[in-house]
Amino acid sequence: MPASPCADGDVPLTPEEAFLARPEAAALVAGGGFGDQVASFQRALCAAPDAEAAEQVVQEHGAALWELAVDRAQGRVDTGGWLSAGDDRPLYWARLAMVASIRQHAGSAHLSAAQRQDLVDRLDRVSRGQEDVHFPKGRGVKRVLVTGFDPFTLDEDVRQANPSGAAALALDGLTVAGPDGPVRIEAAMLPVRWRDFDHGMVEDTLLPHFTTGRDGIDAFTTVSQGRPGQFDLEVTNGAWRAGFHDNEFVCHRGQVPAPQSPTVTPQPQWTRSTLPMDALTARPSGPFPVVRNTEVTEVPGDTPPEPVTTTCPAPKSPGTVRPDGPTEGSQARAGGGGNYLSNEVAYRATLLRDAVGLDVPGGHVHTPVLEGLPEDRTQLTSSQFEANREAITAQVRELVVRTARSTR
Repeated sequence: MPASPCADGDVPLTPEEAFLARPEAAALVAGGGFGDQVASFQRALCAAPDAEAAEQVVQEHGAALWELAVDRAQGRVDTGGWLSAGDDRPLYWARLAMVASIRQHAGSAHLSAAQRQDLVDRLDRVSRGQEDVHFPKGRGVKRVLVTGFDPFTLDEDVRQANPSGAAALALDGLTVAGPDGPVRIEAAMLPVRWRDFDHGMVEDTLLPHFTTGRDGIDAFTTVSQGRPGQFDLEVTNGAWRAGFHDNEFVCHRGQVPAPQSPTVTPQPQWTRSTLPMDALTARPSGPFPVVRNTEVTEVPGDTPPEPVTTTCPAPKSPGTVRPDGPTEGSQARAGGGGNYLSNEVAYRATLLRDAVGLDVPGGHVHTPVLEGLPEDRTQLTSSQFEANREAITAQVRELVVRTARSTR
């Protein structure tokens, strides 16, 4: 991936950003037609005379990148790339290249370490659509908020995509017909990094819209990639991280850190989905089965607290598997969605729902694994891969719309 013209190559990148050195990264940006956006951002950042101007560059270009990615996914623009419009990977790699340009910036704007990190954080938020959630106000419209995730496990295959991210791009800003009027869907993307969850990114994204007034949301769905061949509706979420490494190769094993206020105290070990399970499973919503997953892993409530560990690989988190949900007073070791960031976004979202007294359908949907990448790793896509992604995206849309239609 071409570096910024004012980059200081001696400044180290994060392990996630280091993947930009792979040829697949540049190919995925070019395949989405996002190369000009990255280069334009780099030139503007290099020309910024001071930190204030650099912040304006980051804000404008980050917001434009998200808008372009959504428009591309929904067929409103042709960016000239050769990858199909629904591919989420060009946005991921373009954003990462822009973040790396900030981290290694050595232009006219002399940035302190704190200013540099603030710019990285701002770009991360605005280029994920987290500050672009704008619902219509007033009665007569249902409002549904959806979140998706970045690609992950890049160390296993740097070509990875994430169907939840593709679904977020396809759904953002969409208005569909409901039985009682229009349904407006807004979506945002989340990183696969423990530190962002520790810093409250989930709550910062959701809280402005988790209001109990007439302009608040009517439903929410957090989405991530799960297991092969099926959708899972995760009934119970657990307050436990098992330590699998994130995109920065950071491991964290231990109880989910208690979110800042507003929250529920004392911190509960379990939260529950309020998605309309019957409506989502009663009849087919697409080619994949939709399963109500009630399984959790627990330990007795009097189990002594375990110290938090951040070494990789993390120790295992043994416990008793309960197929029908947790027993009263038990401690969590895995929710229905496991004990990684997918479980945690569901835990945090439903905990926030309970903290603010929001009585709406909401919970987590795990998509099938997006399969179909060619065995030849020089090939970035295939017709089967694209067909699988389109099928998953369409079924996510149907599940989200059904959720909205179930609201009062």
